[in-house]
Amino acid sequence: MTSGDDSLQSLREALRLSPDNLPLRRHLAETLLGRGHADEAETEYRKALSAAPHDAQLKLGLARAFFQQGKDSAALVIVEDLGKQRGTPAAAHVLHARLLLRTGEVERAVAQYKLALETDPAAADVELAARLGVSADAINSDVLDGRVRESWGEMPRDSAQTIERPKVTFDDVGGMEALKEEIRLKIIYPLTHPEIYQAYGKAIGGGILMYGPPGCGKTHLARATAGEIKAGFMAVGISDVLDMWIGTSERNLHELFEQARHNRPCVLFFDEVDALGARRSDLQHSAGRNVINQFLAELDGVETSNDGVLILAATNAPWHLDPAFRRPGRFDRILFVPPPDAPARAAILRILCRGKPMGEIDFGHLAKKTDSFSGADLKGLVDVAIESKLRVAMKEGVPKPLTTADLQAAAGSVRPTAREWFSTARNYALYSNQGGIYDDILKHMKLG
Repeated sequence: MTSGDDSLQSLREALRLSPDNLPLRRHLAETLLGRGHADEAETEYRKALSAAPHDAQLKLGLARAFFQQGKDSAALVIVEDLGKQRGTPAAAHVLHARLLLRTGEVERAVAQYKLALETDPAAADVELAARLGVSADAINSDVLDGRVRESWGEMPRDSAQTIERPKVTFDDVGGMEALKEEIRLKIIYPLTHPEIYQAYGKAIGGGILMYGPPGCGKTHLARATAGEIKAGFMAVGISDVLDMWIGTSERNLHELFEQARHNRPCVLFFDEVDALGARRSDLQHSAGRNVINQFLAELDGVETSNDGVLILAATNAPWHLDPAFRRPGRFDRILFVPPPDAPARAAILRILCRGKPMGEIDFGHLAKKTDSFSGADLKGLVDVAIESKLRVAMKEGVPKPLTTADLQAAAGSVRPTAREWFSTARNYALYSNQGGIYDDILKHMKLG
C-alpha cells in the first residue's frame, strides 16, 4: 500500500470515528478529487452538502467532481446557480468557462473567464486562456476569433453525416406514454396516414423540442421515433456544425438539412440544441447570430420544403434557447421529459434486465424504492447490481440470477442526479415563465 493509500485510509478511519466532522469530510473529498477518484469524491461532497446545503465551496467541489466524470450538465446546473449568488468564488467562473468551452460556446466561456479574473486575478489559468484564444490581459481583450475552432478544424470532416437505421422502437422505451402520443400526432401519423393530414392541409414535418433533466431518455426517445417509422436518423452535435471559418458553420448546417431532405423520411436530431441556438441577445459577436439565423431559415424551409424531415431537438437548459425557435412551424411542440414515474421506472427496469440471468424480481417494489431516479440512474443501478453478481460468479464459477434484493441493495448506492437540475429549473419556472412554457415543471414539482 502506498503512502497515498495510507493517508486516504487514515482519513476514512478518522471520519468513521467522527462522521459529523464536516472539515474532515471536506478534506477527504478534496483529497479524493485531487487523486482522480471523482466518483468517490462525489459521494463525500454529497454527504457534506446534506449537512451544509448552502456551502458554496462544497457545491463547487461537487461540480468539479461532476466535471471530472464528464457529467457536464449536472456540473453546469451547480455553477450557474453559484453564479447567481453574491460573492461567487472565482474558481466557479473558471469551471463555468471550461464547461462552456466543452460545448463550443466560446464567447460565453470567454465572458466567464474574464469574470473570474475580475473577481480574483490570481484565478488566471494560462492553459485555459490559450485555448479560449484570449490575451494575457484577458479582462480587456476580445476573443481572438478562431483559436478554439481552429483546433476543431484540424480534424478532417466527412462530406456527409452518417445516417442510422435504428432498430429500437417505442417498445424499447419504458413509460413516457404522453410523450410518445405527442410524437405520434406530430411525426408518425402524418407519415402513416398522409391522406387524413392532407385533408386538413397539415404538412408532413415540423419540430419537437424536448427538455428536462439529463439522463431521462430524450436521445433514446428520438432514436426510437426513427425506428418506429423505419426512417433514417441523423444525430447532430455541435462539432458537426461549428467551424473556424466565417460562413462555414452556416454551410455545414445547410448541408445537414439538405442531406436529411434527400433521405426522407428522416429524423434530424439536435442534441444540446441550446449550444447552437443560444439567445442572440446574449451573443456579443455576429458569427454566433449568423448561425442561429441560418438555423431558423432551415427550420422554416425557406429555399426547400421540409416535408418528410422530422426535426427533434433536446436540451437540458431551454431557458438559454432563443425564443424565435418556439414560433409556429419551428419547434412548436415543447415537451417536458421528467424523471420517469413509478410505472415507467418498473418498465425501464424490465427492459434493462432483459437477456440477463434473473430470478423472481418485484419490479413494482423496486419502482417505489427509486423515486426521482432518471433512466440513466436506473441503468447505473442495474450496472452496480450486475457488477456485484459478477464478483460472486467469478469466485463460484457459476452465474447467479439477479434478485429483487440485489437491485434494491444497488439502489442504495446510486443517488438521483435530477435534483440539481430541478433546483435551477424551479427558479426559471417561478420567475421566467412567460406564456406558461414551464408550467409542466411547476406541476411536476407540485408548485402550480
